[in-house]
Amino acid sequence: MGNATDLATAVTEIRNRWPTVGLAVGIVRGGRLEAFHAQGLADIASARPITEDTVFRIGSITKTFTGIAVMQLWERGSIDLDRPANGYLKAYQLVPRKASFRPATVRHLLTHTAGIREMLHLRGLLQVRRVLGEAIPSGRRVPSLAEYYRGGLRIDLDPGTGWMYTNHGFATLGQIVEDVTGEPLDRYLRERIFEPLGMEATDLVRSERVRAGLATGYELGSRGAQPVDCELITAGAGGIYSSPRDMARYLTALLGGGANQHGSVLRPETLAAMYEAHHRPDPRLPGMGLAFWRADLAGHRAVEHSGIVPGFDSQIQLAPDDGVGLMAFANGARQGMFWLVPEAARVLRRVLGVPEATVRGDVPHHPEIWGELCGTYRLLAARTDVATLGLGLGAQVFYAGDGSPSAC
Repeated sequence: MGNATDLATAVTEIRNRWPTVGLAVGIVRGGRLEAFHAQGLADIASARPITEDTVFRIGSITKTFTGIAVMQLWERGSIDLDRPANGYLKAYQLVPRKASFRPATVRHLLTHTAGIREMLHLRGLLQVRRVLGEAIPSGRRVPSLAEYYRGGLRIDLDPGTGWMYTNHGFATLGQIVEDVTGEPLDRYLRERIFEPLGMEATDLVRSERVRAGLATGYELGSRGAQPVDCELITAGAGGIYSSPRDMARYLTALLGGGANQHGSVLRPETLAAMYEAHHRPDPRLPGMGLAFWRADLAGHRAVEHSGIVPGFDSQIQLAPDDGVGLMAFANGARQGMFWLVPEAARVLRRVLGVPEATVRGDVPHHPEIWGELCGTYRLLAARTDVATLGLGLGAQVFYAGDGSPSAC
């Protein structure tokens, strides 16, 4: 894939496979937005088309910005990644379920290994769909994290012993930025990341910077596309609004050692450290960086993050060694959380000129150990958490011997 025509074809193919009100995809290379193509509408009522300046809610991609803010404080010597997070928190504390738990560190929070579950209250099951974390209807006052956690956020798993995805961990990192600097998180991000990188239509709150160009989020159902809106309590984990033009500048900085043509936000060696594996449950897996997922695209190192907010789905993926990045944003995508990530990876693979992912047929089988692998595997997450609700309580592994499945 080498030009805008190829990208337009790819976007058309994606929209033919998956229903969505609007979809925008961009490729960043050589310090600029090399190709961009959008289809569909930013708003149905006004028939407003999607452009490079349309503002989307980028969901959990916000975590990468919060991670950069934390690493800026680390560069200044204000934070030690391996010290207990409670030493930096003033608004509330992390409270271990057992006294024997080790302290949760800043690094644990950056890698989702602090042992904090995602869904804290059963009433979260009745709230807005498709949001990982807590949301309230738009227009209501958003409580502070100290109010919401009532002074303490519980740790359910001994930190460092397992991986549990949680918005509350990155919301806590945002609180640490506030408590260490004395600045509101939205102002810190605006002054220390957005403005230095030239991101003029990006904000953590729905300010005038983003309001005019904001796309409408939709849920697709039996009644067609219905507008949906909410406010996030865990803003540091998923609250940012941004446009493809601004996100191209962000991806340029992520590919350029923390700097673009407008300015710098991190030292190159700091950003490189964020891309390294800081949690790897198995040496054969890419593992987790600091705020970034790690991946392998047919031998090409990649880092990425996706985002989900009611009505919006998003994905960024970078191949740092190749100097190429891709971004994708959708408003009103049916089951977008399941297809946008692999579709974006498919496009980036075309850009890199590598084959699409397939089930490998060259891996030798070892029947002699199948019996050791059979059994029931349960998730670490609490039973009310989103991972459990989506995947079930666990998985059962069995093998087919004489043609009939056989558990052992």
